[in-house]
Amino acid sequence: MSLLESLQNQSQIIIRQRRELIELLGFESRNKYEICDENGNVIGFCAEQQKGLLGILLRQFLGHWRRFDLHFFNNDRREVLIVKHPFRFFFQRLEIHTADGKYLGALQQRFAFIRKKFDLENSLGQVIMSVNSGFFQFWTFPFKKGSVEVAVIRKKWSGGLKEIFTDADNFQISFNYRELNELERTLILASGVFIDLQYFEAKGRGGYGEALFD
Repeated sequence: MSLLESLQNQSQIIIRQRRELIELLGFESRNKYEICDENGNVIGFCAEQQKGLLGILLRQFLGHWRRFDLHFFNNDRREVLIVKHPFRFFFQRLEIHTADGKYLGALQQRFAFIRKKFDLENSLGQVIMSVNSGFFQFWTFPFKKGSVEVAVIRKKWSGGLKEIFTDADNFQISFNYRELNELERTLILASGVFIDLQYFEAKGRGGYGEALFD
């Protein structure tokens, strides 16, 4: 079963950032994740692909503002999604495509004071969900259709030195609305990884406090 098919059977998934020992020295490495079902079984992977000297320099100095791509894979390492982030200082945007280039939709940041606000769009640019995380919701990002919360992303504490000295995050995506289709779950999954990059990573941008005002 593919990663995207597996999402349809899950009420929640856990995404674990794979630890890089070099991050103990303050060096920002390529982001890599394991995608697990609620029982901890790995159902897929996600990895940032930018390599080489230029990719290293942009990662150190521009953080999530830089242009980057995230690639999602099945357990058999077959690519299923390519997520593209264009260079942006303001109003971040994430564009989600299948591996063969079909455009699925986007996560678009909207203006908000103190709060963290996004629209989730389909391939036609229509808003199908909204994300509105308040000032005191440091680790919680609810996805809503109208007034109904259909999914939520929560930061999970990794514990100990791992959490303090590296970017090795765990976060949970709960699908609260069973009728979410495969496309909607796919868009939420891709959005979750970007939210981790923008708000949960502690280094390169002055820490969690600064991210609250982004």
